Amino acid sequence: MNESVISDNKLREIIRKLPKAELHCHLDGSLRVETLFDLAKINNVKIPYNNKEELMEFLHFEKGESLEIYLKKFDLTLSVLQTADALERVAYELAEDASKENIKWLEVRYSPILHVNTMMGTVDNLEAVIRGLKKAERDFGIKGGVIVCGMRSISPDVSYALAELSVAYKNRGVVGFDLAGPEENYPAKDHENAFRLVLKNNINITIHAGEGYGPESIHQAVHYCGAHRIGHGTRLSEDGDLLNYINDHRICLEICLTSNVQTGSVKSLNKHPFKYYKDYGLRLCLNTDNRLISNTTLSDELYLAYHTFNLRMKDIKDVLIDGFKSSFMHHRDKVRLVRQVSVEMDDLISEYESNQG
Repeated sequence: MNESVISDNKLREIIRKLPKAELHCHLDGSLRVETLFDLAKINNVKIPYNNKEELMEFLHFEKGESLEIYLKKFDLTLSVLQTADALERVAYELAEDASKENIKWLEVRYSPILHVNTMMGTVDNLEAVIRGLKKAERDFGIKGGVIVCGMRSISPDVSYALAELSVAYKNRGVVGFDLAGPEENYPAKDHENAFRLVLKNNINITIHAGEGYGPESIHQAVHYCGAHRIGHGTRLSEDGDLLNYINDHRICLEICLTSNVQTGSVKSLNKHPFKYYKDYGLRLCLNTDNRLISNTTLSDELYLAYHTFNLRMKDIKDVLIDGFKSSFMHHRDKVRLVRQVSVEMDDLISEYESNQG
């Protein structure tokens, strides 16, 4: 094994060891492949693939197409997530996988309305997801919670009902409220009443915006719906005045590099505005978006950023600290955790850099 390969392996290992927070991770896009097949068998769901290789070929694509094509992949994963047992298992396994790359805080988002059937309502499936995460916390020490997603393409009345559900489960497993789905022709402001409800009940808000539509989508997310964070935000750079507002108010952008290329939100990784945002001083965190569908981990995303944008380990630490600072955990817990992980990061980075000579 040559020196460059050894050095690369050491870099990957140090990135894996660094303590992390993941704030943008979809439950229904982050199953294990083996679990998807197993759940299909258990629940008598027919999927049109005979083996792992065929399934992976369908799910994964490198070249960007569109957000709508990307979202169609979820039809398959959702088909096996229609029982409480399946949701609890997948939530547990996702947290277990995250813990293996030293993710200390994990916010898992999904829309309960997409798992309603004759056997299960929104309360049933939300409780199943919360059970899975709580069990993982006991077994692996990983903390976090659920972000409930309203859906842009579904009636605002449904978003309001999901907002009521979020209020009921505040401090019982739910840490935030979101709006997901295709952006074009489905403006966030249509769902304003749902966000007024969660804001009045002191619930944190993150909204997918500026991924499949321009900065006007981000403007609505912030000024109509009160978003504290923005999911993706790749189109923010097109509006300098709004960019300054986002920066001045420390509204974090949840960046998902691999996913943004796959959805066509950016033409290529080198064209991604991540480095421009970072140099400008915006608050950023890196995330997987969908571990299965985007075929990635948080460590992979950090490694990708490091090489693509010629970062230093200090830059990686800054992004990770921003993730912890922007999390939806209580402030007092956040302060303690940031102090703890900062020391841990410094020790790991110092050891790594000293070994680099």
